[in-house]
Amino acid sequence: MRADRLVRLTLLLQTRPKMTAGALARELQVSERTIHRDVEALSSAGVPVYALRGAEGGVALLEGWRTQLTGMTRAELHALATVGAPGALEDLGLSAPLRTGLVKLAAALPAIQQPALEYARQRIHVDASSWFAEREPVPYLAVLRDAVWQDRRVSLVYRDFDGKQSSRVVDPYALVIKADRWYLVAGKEGEPRVYRGSRVEGARMLAETFARPARFDLSSFWREWCKRFAEKRASFEVTLRLTVEAAEKLRQIRPRTEHARFDAAARTRAGLKTVTVDFERESIAVGQLCEVSGGFEVLTPEGLRNRLLGLANGILAAHGHVAPRRGVSRKMKR
Repeated sequence: MRADRLVRLTLLLQTRPKMTAGALARELQVSERTIHRDVEALSSAGVPVYALRGAEGGVALLEGWRTQLTGMTRAELHALATVGAPGALEDLGLSAPLRTGLVKLAAALPAIQQPALEYARQRIHVDASSWFAEREPVPYLAVLRDAVWQDRRVSLVYRDFDGKQSSRVVDPYALVIKADRWYLVAGKEGEPRVYRGSRVEGARMLAETFARPARFDLSSFWREWCKRFAEKRASFEVTLRLTVEAAEKLRQIRPRTEHARFDAAARTRAGLKTVTVDFERESIAVGQLCEVSGGFEVLTPEGLRNRLLGLANGILAAHGHVAPRRGVSRKMKR
């Protein structure tokens, strides 16, 4: 186990100029003390690795040194075989380089391991595309990509969640794709912020460059930002009374993390369930409840209840049916 970790530590340092002990500890899922012991072990074995203390310190290999390790584990070969050309790389113009890079990597493997790679490739295939959802257009992705590569400031025209448009100059640190949606991580007034790519309505790369924060770590920032976003996201709670069939239909529409809430709801003698669901926004509630189509009653909020009644009355009237009087609804039996 330790030998494998030492190999991974060496390869990490070979691919990155310098890493802090904390970053290495997170990557290898061990303590910083263990990292320091591993560095000493590598040094004793003749690997030219050194550690520097202080704010600008870290662990690094002697410049120009390379290991000759070429062997890969069976699990690593299987993982390599599943790498395809997802849409993210296509957007960035990197899908072809990925394919040629994988060909070169496979050719560099020892002859005894190449059949194992092909064996796995014929048994696992990853298709990153979705069935029906269209990917959000990001018309200025090429400008943002070039600015990220070159550490150049960008003048953005951005439309926020509420539809308000504004202009700003940002330091583009990185691009992130999450569930087929592109996000720009950029510094503004010294703080990293996140901008949704599809809401960028203008982008112009400036001649001025910027210095990336020395301690900024993209994966750590993104993990913490996602956690904060989930905690402060918009909330629109709706209390519903549903038939068992309607409850199951809505359960399948909602995220898997909410399934337990539907399962735990008590059923009345009439076979109805009362469930409170957070739809985030009223428009989402309207769309998903229309998809359920029947077998439910909105108990709260009153505004959503009236909106659905008005929508139903309008549809009935448009199709030649007599709509019930305004504000009157047919109650489900309790």
